[in-house]
Amino acid sequence: MSDESTEKWVVSTSPHVHAGDSVPAIMRSVVLALVPAGVVSVFLFGWDSVRLIAVCIAACLASEYAARRVMGRESGIGDWSAVVTGLLLAYNLPPGLPIWMAILGSVFSIVVGKQLFGGIGHNPFNPALLGRVMLLVSFPVAMTTWSPWTIPAPAPGIDAVTTATPLGAVKTALGAGQPLPFAFDGETAWQFFIGIKNGSIGETSGLALLLGGLFLLWRRRIYWQVPVFYLGTVAIFAAILHASDPARHLPALFHVLSGGLLIGAFFMATDMVTTPVTRSGMAVFGIGGGMLTMVIRTWGGYPEGVSFAILIMNGLTPLINRATRPRVFGAPRTGAGR
Repeated sequence: MSDESTEKWVVSTSPHVHAGDSVPAIMRSVVLALVPAGVVSVFLFGWDSVRLIAVCIAACLASEYAARRVMGRESGIGDWSAVVTGLLLAYNLPPGLPIWMAILGSVFSIVVGKQLFGGIGHNPFNPALLGRVMLLVSFPVAMTTWSPWTIPAPAPGIDAVTTATPLGAVKTALGAGQPLPFAFDGETAWQFFIGIKNGSIGETSGLALLLGGLFLLWRRRIYWQVPVFYLGTVAIFAAILHASDPARHLPALFHVLSGGLLIGAFFMATDMVTTPVTRSGMAVFGIGGGMLTMVIRTWGGYPEGVSFAILIMNGLTPLINRATRPRVFGAPRTGAGR
């Protein structure tokens, strides 16, 4: 057979089977999963929620487009990743934050947290969390000032018009040597679950976030190991503290439903770029994140610890991947033959 008639095959690198998913499709699923929390945020905080969501998404899209043009890359705004970053950043901001600060955080998230590392798939840290932490460190007063809000039928012992989150109120009371500011009973837990509490605009409703997280699990956009081990570690850690000293430590359910734990466990700790790729590595990541969250909440200087915990674990992800890397089929075990 002559060379002209020889059929040539071009074989690419593995894997050779495609799941049919794409980055835009995955990102659109995340946006859809975040819709319930956004609806609740608009109900609770009204115009403040709308303006933060709109400003953060617009600033992230503009920053992505401008940064990639300056760096000589093709526009990447069509992959929806900038929309997800803007939405997550907005959900982690207090409702009264000035617009210019939200824009600054959005630009930092995209330019410093993402594009300077090479764009999507190359960033070692979650961009939205980097933007939030930058704002928290640079503008601590604005980032910890919670607008007064009015919700019907507050639980006994909880003031419906307040400028503190539940975690902040507990941290302040204990730091002043005072007893716990409220009792966490069944009625309080239900109100926390549906979203009757203060906080960042997208973290208040446990029900909305749980629905979004279950949707992502159902669509197989995330794996269960990270959220289950993250939430489980926090619950066990908190339960041990509560059993040892119930006068100073609230029950485990309080910690699960307070702060940014649910949005962090389902939507940011599960980021496919910044978390381990192995199942065992995901479990290690979740356990580490849960322990760091509770250490910061209990003994740290901040009432909340989710953002810092996830970013620290992001930095450890390469080491976790290496430590949990499966043995290549047919390769000798470490130390074999010695």
